[in-house]
Amino acid sequence: MSWIVLVLSGVLEAVWATALGKSEGLSRLGPSVVFFAALAASMAGLAYAMRDLPVGTSYAVWVGIGAVLTVAYAMAAGDESVSVLKVLFLAAIVGGVIGLKLIH
Repeated sequence: MSWIVLVLSGVLEAVWATALGKSEGLSRLGPSVVFFAALAASMAGLAYAMRDLPVGTSYAVWVGIGAVLTVAYAMAAGDESVSVLKVLFLAAIVGGVIGLKLIH
């Protein structure tokens, strides 16, 4: 259960990071509300997962998922350029996350 919560919390990290960018310095209400709600839920999920999983592993997986999804969304939305090297390095992060799960 902790791994499922951790993955969902990583997804919410991407949500709050994207919302923070769209909030224009927390000056737009809608994205700011999404930012704070997703941030709270993401942190709560990370804290829950850390009850059963090591802190280092939990944090690395949480950040890895959030970072990859944030960049992937930005690429899909056209806000970030797409290159073979970027995709390769994002795949390396995903591989690292999977590796951490497999060795746990």
